[in-house]
Amino acid sequence: MARQSHTIASRPTVRSLSEPLLPLFREAAAVASSSSPERIGPGSGPGGGASRHGARAAAAERGAAQPSYIKDHRKRLRARFAEGGARAMPDYELLELILFRAIRRADVKPVAAALMATFGDLGHVLAAPVDRLTEVPGVGEAVALELKVVEATAHRLARARVIDRPVLSGWNALLDYCRTALSHAETESVRCLYLNRQNRLIADEEAGRGTVDHVPVYPREVLRRALALNASALILVHNHPSGDPTPSQADIAMTAQIARGSEALGLVLHDHIVVGKSREVSFRAEGLLDA
Repeated sequence: MARQSHTIASRPTVRSLSEPLLPLFREAAAVASSSSPERIGPGSGPGGGASRHGARAAAAERGAAQPSYIKDHRKRLRARFAEGGARAMPDYELLELILFRAIRRADVKPVAAALMATFGDLGHVLAAPVDRLTEVPGVGEAVALELKVVEATAHRLARARVIDRPVLSGWNALLDYCRTALSHAETESVRCLYLNRQNRLIADEEAGRGTVDHVPVYPREVLRRALALNASALILVHNHPSGDPTPSQADIAMTAQIARGSEALGLVLHDHIVVGKSREVSFRAEGLLDA
């Protein structure tokens, strides 16, 4: 009997549950940190019922419905878009509609206003690099990602109107695509549109990316790629971030080199289009390419 008593005395004491268990999710962590140890320990109710009730109440309070003025504003904007489409709304309200998806409960007006003030218009907001977007107050990774998804979608839609279609008979669609892809970019970029014998677009590739006023382009690489694609013709497109599409002397010299190389290889350089902020310049229309 004495031996049994010794065994019981040496058994380690069972600790009471006086601390919250580590939660699996961030929301649960917030609930646990706001609850006192006494409410979670023994005596707080059968099975810790009081603790669970307090956690549910705290979670419900944090997940309360958004204020009515925010909810009503979102409802009104969505209704206006549903009834009149994009034409019924200015750029900043379209931007708010986009932000609704990334910012679920808070007021998006200050964020939309800050983005428009920083970049000037909706096109420049969508085209802005992620690192510049996230410098704007209220813009985190989720907002920046949503904006870049919308930009990519716009590019895909514009490209779908010209890919694998006769480009020369759908020149306006081609110009729309060029505007969408390049008119709001902050740095110069040169794209090559490669065409087959039916003048259908078979590839659209970036040939060079540079700074705000210069981009290196290597004519030999442009022509080598045309041969690799078995292209019969090409169109050069590049942008001027300054907004003025007037061709520079460097633009003219580079285009002349590609034109001479194309002729030697049996290719046709249809045009070189320079995209500005509100208009485009065609080398062919300006007489800068041989007829």
